[in-house]
Amino acid sequence: MGKAAVVRAFGEIRAALAVLNAEVDGAGAVPFSVADPLAGLADGCLEILAGTREVEAGIAAVKAKAAVGYVESAAAVAGPDVPVRAQEMAVAAEIGCVLALGPRAASSFLVTSHAVTATLPRTLEALQAGAISWSHAVVMADETACLDGAGAAALEAHFLDPDAPDRARGCPVGGLPAHRFKAKARTWRERHQAGSIEQRHAKGVADRRVEFRPDQDGMAWLSAYLPADQALAGWNRLTAAARGMQGPDEPRSMPQLRVDTFTDAILTNGTTNDRGIRGRGSSSSIFTESAGAGAGTDQPSSGIRAQVLVTVPVFSLMGLTDEPAVLDGYGPIPPSMARALVAEGAGAFYRVLVDPRDGAPLEIGRTSYRVTGAMRAWLRMRDGKCPFPGCSNNSLDNDADHILAWANGGTTGISNLGQPCPKHHKLRHTAAWKPTPATKNEPPGWTSPTGRHYQGEHQDWEPPRWPNLQNRGRAPEEGSPLGAVPDLVHFPLSPAEDWLDRVLHPPSA
Repeated sequence: MGKAAVVRAFGEIRAALAVLNAEVDGAGAVPFSVADPLAGLADGCLEILAGTREVEAGIAAVKAKAAVGYVESAAAVAGPDVPVRAQEMAVAAEIGCVLALGPRAASSFLVTSHAVTATLPRTLEALQAGAISWSHAVVMADETACLDGAGAAALEAHFLDPDAPDRARGCPVGGLPAHRFKAKARTWRERHQAGSIEQRHAKGVADRRVEFRPDQDGMAWLSAYLPADQALAGWNRLTAAARGMQGPDEPRSMPQLRVDTFTDAILTNGTTNDRGIRGRGSSSSIFTESAGAGAGTDQPSSGIRAQVLVTVPVFSLMGLTDEPAVLDGYGPIPPSMARALVAEGAGAFYRVLVDPRDGAPLEIGRTSYRVTGAMRAWLRMRDGKCPFPGCSNNSLDNDADHILAWANGGTTGISNLGQPCPKHHKLRHTAAWKPTPATKNEPPGWTSPTGRHYQGEHQDWEPPRWPNLQNRGRAPEEGSPLGAVPDLVHFPLSPAEDWLDRVLHPPSA
């Protein structure tokens, strides 16, 4: 035990690394495949990558526990006479030197290590098992930092407990890139954490600003911190403008076209703030679009729609609950922002119904090849983004694509449609990557050229929250999973809500 055991363990690790290096170099004692050495080596390298990921996660868990153990031991050795702040700086400096980290990175590593080992048992367990990476653990620590113990445990259980009643659907957390897990964890936290999103949003609005940061090679960054609906509408408008400029005689890439359009907008007067708004509710979906001169400007319209897709829970839209809405490509937003989006863009309404039990969109289909605007909107509700593993491309900039080709007997229904981004749409038709079957509520997964299957990322649909209205409830029909349902007939609701009432309380024959 002790140092001798540590030295022996790391010696075995180094010996294992030597074996793995030899295998990657094709110099192993036995080839991966005698019949096809190159194909065997390719498959073997993928196996090594998968194993490396698990081992790295386990090593990360050991690092975190060792760091916390050092902090606690060093504090005990230092004694009570050393000021707390000085001791914190001392241990952070020591760990920073050992791991070659700067002071800020070392402090951040220590904070995350303490959170993972002391307050996030499921995260530590998953890390030790190689089910998640250190990057995923950092996300979990960050997203639970503002929660109490019960809130942190609930968030952990949702994503890491396979037996949780409301567990996350689709691809396991460890199968998602950390940035995608962060988006899902933030969405769940915003929906469930105590405190008002309206108050936090008001503070954010007060802190809005534009920042300038010099960079290398005669370049610089110009960024803005502003309300999410405005930011996303601007981004989608830049994307639409850039796509409209693409063509055989246009040498600029999409990023270059976006930034040139942005530069023209802020340095000239040829801009408008018109936008199209799209929204949907928990028991109905509201889609509105507008194009032309926007409010607050006398500039002429460019004809470009900067579309925004927003999920608006119906009762929140009515002001009866404070449930956040969800802005496609961003995440949860305050109900007040959602109401403003719907109010400003409510030139026309298109009713789409979703399942009141879990918030998922219902199935539709067609007998012709053409994908209608309503079906495209439905795909956006189901998928939320490009369904390719790790891709975050906004659903409003994606293509509708038949999973089983129309020519091969595929139908034009939601269960046979995906919405890959242009890059992954091209990959599907030019390489051996293939989408797997979808359902009305689940986007397709993908099968790689090597035959490995990667499960699709699912949206975390949740049932709508019913408002707490005195003397407005009534007992549900026998077998209803929803509990007491407010009497919607007494409220001036849309046809979608009337439909919901009829579904829950069908008239007697």
